[in-house]
Amino acid sequence: MRVDGDLIAQMGGKGVLTTEILYYRPDYRSWLQSFVWQTMDEAPRFPRLAQFLDHWRREIDAVIHSSRIAHADWVGPTEIRPVDGEFHLI
Repeated sequence: MRVDGDLIAQMGGKGVLTTEILYYRPDYRSWLQSFVWQTMDEAPRFPRLAQFLDHWRREIDAVIHSSRIAHADWVGPTEIRPVDGEFHLI
């Protein structure tokens, strides 16, 4: 039986991390662009995110303006509830 690596990571304390990075290019400072990245990481230190941001600062010719993160660290079934015949994932 094959076990999913993400499930093993969640059982080890990691959760899904979604990061939105707003950045600009040095030659177009008035244009903010958005980059969304998702990985498994461990709260509250977020070592994978720190490693990624360090790589960005060293290797990418773009300046980070700001970043927002969302992290879900629970393991459990997806909740589904019917609403007028439609299903909305919560």
